[in-house]
Amino acid sequence: MSRQPLGWYVRRLRRMSPTELVWRLRDAGRRTAWAYQQVRPGQDAAVQLPLRRELTFGTALPPRTAFAVPEDARKAVIATADAILDGNLEVLGVERTDLRAPDWFRDPVTGRRSDPSQYVFKLNHRNEEAVGNIKQVWELSRHHHLTQLAAAWYLTHDDRYAGRVADHLNDWWRANPFLSGVHWASGIEIGLRLISWTWVRRLLNDWPEITDLFEHNELALQQLYWHQRYLAGFRSRGSSANNHVIAEAAGQLVGACAFPWFSKSARWRAEAAALLEKELDANTFPSGVNRELATDYHRFVSELGLYAALEADLAGHPLSPRTWDLLTRTVDVAAAIVDTTLRPPRQGDDDEGMVLVLDPPDVTSWSAYLSLGAAVVGKAPWWPDSQPTATSVIVGSLTDRQQADRPPERPDHFQDAGLTVLRSTDAGREIWCRADAGPHGFLSIAAHAHSDALSLEVRVDGVDVLADPGTYCYHGEAEWRDYFRSTIAHNTVEVAGTEQSTWGGPFLWLRGATGTVRRYAENTWDAEHDGYAPVTHRRTAVLADGVLRVEDHLDAEADVRIAWQLGPEVAFDAATGRLTWPSGAAAVELPPELTWTTHRREHHPPLGWYSPRFGHKIPSTTLIGAGRLAPGSPAVTTFRF
Repeated sequence: MSRQPLGWYVRRLRRMSPTELVWRLRDAGRRTAWAYQQVRPGQDAAVQLPLRRELTFGTALPPRTAFAVPEDARKAVIATADAILDGNLEVLGVERTDLRAPDWFRDPVTGRRSDPSQYVFKLNHRNEEAVGNIKQVWELSRHHHLTQLAAAWYLTHDDRYAGRVADHLNDWWRANPFLSGVHWASGIEIGLRLISWTWVRRLLNDWPEITDLFEHNELALQQLYWHQRYLAGFRSRGSSANNHVIAEAAGQLVGACAFPWFSKSARWRAEAAALLEKELDANTFPSGVNRELATDYHRFVSELGLYAALEADLAGHPLSPRTWDLLTRTVDVAAAIVDTTLRPPRQGDDDEGMVLVLDPPDVTSWSAYLSLGAAVVGKAPWWPDSQPTATSVIVGSLTDRQQADRPPERPDHFQDAGLTVLRSTDAGREIWCRADAGPHGFLSIAAHAHSDALSLEVRVDGVDVLADPGTYCYHGEAEWRDYFRSTIAHNTVEVAGTEQSTWGGPFLWLRGATGTVRRYAENTWDAEHDGYAPVTHRRTAVLADGVLRVEDHLDAEADVRIAWQLGPEVAFDAATGRLTWPSGAAAVELPPELTWTTHRREHHPPLGWYSPRFGHKIPSTTLIGAGRLAPGSPAVTTFRF
């Protein structure tokens, strides 16, 4: 669908509170009023910047930090930077070959190019016909490829890397003056750019031309001012105050601390710090789990908080001990929920959003996140080991914090978030089972939630056996967006052919199922949800001695479909009831009262798919059991590993 239909806007308005509606009306008025401030490409900005007398960058890296980066990490950074110099980089599943001189406004998926001179608030960035796949367009302008090039220069002092950074920054700054074009449409993008620019400046601190690129460059000074002024004027509110407002506040705080070059820098810093602390608290359960209940957004928000808090420390304006304790809880959660290979759950949306990219971004980003957390707040004694990265070594060189008051042992159950991990480590292998029975998502739109109440995710030594399907896409492929969020795509029960939760758009839920954990013990989980009210679905899971037993109960008679999504490495033999994968096997006993069918690589409707990462989907096998359940007659599925 190229643009949101009128009905979407009506549904979206209905999810807003009266206070939010007032805020949005005020923002709309400000957007109209700011039109005269637009600067078009090629136009003389004619802006007298309110600069302070001296422009200095005071937070360089300690001497010899580069020599502490592990050799394997160093080689990987350089190899990626060399590929970028050649013009090559994968961006959200698309192989880009145009990075020598990228077109910042062209979508590589559709080939569409938005108008760089259009006033941003008259440009509908949700209209694919006008802008293409907006996520693809925005991603490169987060300038993560430039922090990777800057990291390569820091490790080698090869001026080819720094020169390309300067070329791209100057080109981007010229092409994107204030309020012109699609790159001014989202505060999260603006905040992330400020973080990237801060680290480019820090990593290139010893490059002879660095002050010509930043302190003595009118383009740079204008953009630093415009970015911070935008964030001071516009922020996400109400039902949109999720990870977006965290990124906006974190970016503003990092920018104001690292570049305190403007008359309002101190005010911007104080306001951003207060907003960040408030919204981190609002976005986080007391346990430390992120309230969006989308695992990768937990990492993203935690990293935003860590980088911003570190920058505030360096500037001599630290955040409160309460906020540092909160951030420490988020990384303790991250260390607690991983399997033996350091992979986290795949709950909810995952677009692989990154804050600072120095190492090559890949699917092991959670291990890198743990290494970052260990470097910034220290490890609890029970944490798993993770390999140091270029990022963790370089960022860690700026702090010697060691947060105290950590959990004495690894927690496996987070009651407030409805997140539970069952584990069995018999016979020298780990059986890991993640169970979901919490709120549907965060705020009234629950933007990054999936219809996954009471779903299970099971791995054996890190291999997906019962898999969460992943995310695949956000924009441009509505049928696939809906499939990967649907009930039948998850390891749970569909009742009467309906969704547990009802969506109203790609990031809009109109009704969400709420799960409740009735009982939890070391190897037993018992939960229910209200998504099919007045019918209640209750599920119990017991993992012991290498056997997982799952019982599904309804309190009223109804037609059901039970889905078991197998991992992409898993094959199913219907004749023997065996699951096999290269490193193991299991026997499955399916409820005989249901009629079971096998599905793989189906399109109309989609069924039998797995998304290993954003922008990619591959076939997998889905087992569907259809029939009728009655109260007192649970459907029992047993997996013997």
